[in-house]
Amino acid sequence: MSDDQVRRVRAGRRTIDVHRPGKVLFPGGDGVKEYTKSDLVDYYLAVAPFMLPHLRGRPLMLERHPDGIEGPRFMQKNIPDSYPEWINRVEVKKEGGTVVHPVCDDTATLVHLADQASLTLHRWLSRVGRVEQPDRMVFDLDPAGDDFARVRETALYLGELLDMLRLPSALMTTGSRGLHIVVPLSGQHGFDEVREFAKVVAEVLASAHPDRLTTAVRKKERGDRLYLDVQRNAYAQTAVVPFTVRAKPGAPVAVPIGWDQLVAPDLTARRWTIADAVEQARTRPWGEVMGRGRALGPARRKLDLMV
Repeated sequence: MSDDQVRRVRAGRRTIDVHRPGKVLFPGGDGVKEYTKSDLVDYYLAVAPFMLPHLRGRPLMLERHPDGIEGPRFMQKNIPDSYPEWINRVEVKKEGGTVVHPVCDDTATLVHLADQASLTLHRWLSRVGRVEQPDRMVFDLDPAGDDFARVRETALYLGELLDMLRLPSALMTTGSRGLHIVVPLSGQHGFDEVREFAKVVAEVLASAHPDRLTTAVRKKERGDRLYLDVQRNAYAQTAVVPFTVRAKPGAPVAVPIGWDQLVAPDLTARRWTIADAVEQARTRPWGEVMGRGRALGPARRKLDLMV
């Protein structure tokens, strides 16, 4: 397909023009497959039924690469006036004013974002109408290098601790280097309370494994220890959306997995790409976990006994 053609895509009741569908966004070579904008659109069309529940009602930050992953990157929060009127928006407070974020509530919006070379979608942990009260808590397991064995080990530690606190949790590969552990919340607490809770959980875990884990924000203080990052649990901060593509060679995808898959020998942070992530999506690895949001009060009382 030519770079300068327009591809018309039907998504629900709307038809979206995809410009330059043959544009290479993910160059190939050295055993890495090449992917175009049209490939990105096809992937998002296929994964939309599984991805949209994680997108609906949430302000988004878009990671755009108009010239592909080897070109400039733009992190876009404010929705441009040029975007179609039918794309939902939400105006939220920021220091010194407000910002209007896009909200992806349907497949047509997802296709339009792909047309804009929005390779990676970053979502708020709260929803429209209650933007100051998150219904997700995220622990980002960030290794010092490509040490996925350490990531796997830490996920087991953290999963056991969350089980002790009677908090449901789910795993996701990031498509980069680590894993996210996502905890569904009831939406009763503000960001400050949620972040403080996550911080204490991370500190309890790091104190039990001080040679392997750290909560140090500054890289120079971490050494080769895995960083337990809880900074995403704050107002206006974001986390990558389940099933979003990452701007890396081969088009890896952030993919939800089951706890039983954590021990799979071939598991890495980039295990899935746009070529096979939909197959994993069809297994619905998170089941109904995200619908079991908890208040943090009982867990906080148990946690205080561990400090």
